Amino acid sequence: MSANHTTVSALERNWEMVTSAVSEVDDATMAIRPNDDSNSMSWLVWHMARVADRFIHFRLMEKPQIWTADAWHSKFKMDADPQDFGMGWTNEQAAAWQAPPKGILMGYFDRVNTAVADYLRNMPEAELEREIQWTLPTGVMPVKEALSILVWDNIVHGGQVAYLRGYFRGGGWHR
Repeated sequence: MSANHTTVSALERNWEMVTSAVSEVDDATMAIRPNDDSNSMSWLVWHMARVADRFIHFRLMEKPQIWTADAWHSKFKMDADPQDFGMGWTNEQAAAWQAPPKGILMGYFDRVNTAVADYLRNMPEAELEREIQWTLPTGVMPVKEALSILVWDNIVHGGQVAYLRGYFRGGGWHR
C-alpha cells in the first residue's frame, strides 16, 4: 500500500469513529464544554474539518477551500475568513462559538472528508516529496511530513470527540 493510501485509510478509520461516536448524541450535548479549558464535541468536529479543508485545498491544491467556495461559513453563521480554523483561539472565543445544528456540522465534516480522501487517493506518489510552505519549524516541508501532521491532528481530536461521547453518554457506540 502506498503512503498516500495508508494516510487515507488512517483518516477514514478516524472519521468513521467520530461519525459513530456522535451518531446518537443530540445537538445540546454536542455543544457542551465540559469545563472552561475544554472544547465541545461540535467545536472539535468543526476544527477537524477546517484543518483538513484548509490543508488540502489551501496548502496542497492551492484552490479555494470548501468552507468559502461552498459557503459553509454562512451555514455556520461565521465569517468567511479562510484562515480561521480555530488554531490559537482563546477560551473566550471557544466559549462564544455557537455550534450549528448537528446536520450542518456533520454535512461539512462529510463533505470535507470526501474531498480529502478523493484528492489523496488520486495523488501521485511523487507528490509526497514536493516541498510546501509551512509555518513551523522550518518554513517548508515535504508533503509526506505535512500529511503526518494532518493524520496526527485528526486522530488526536477524533479521540477527544470519542472520549467526550463516553463522558456524556457512556460507551457502547464503537463496535
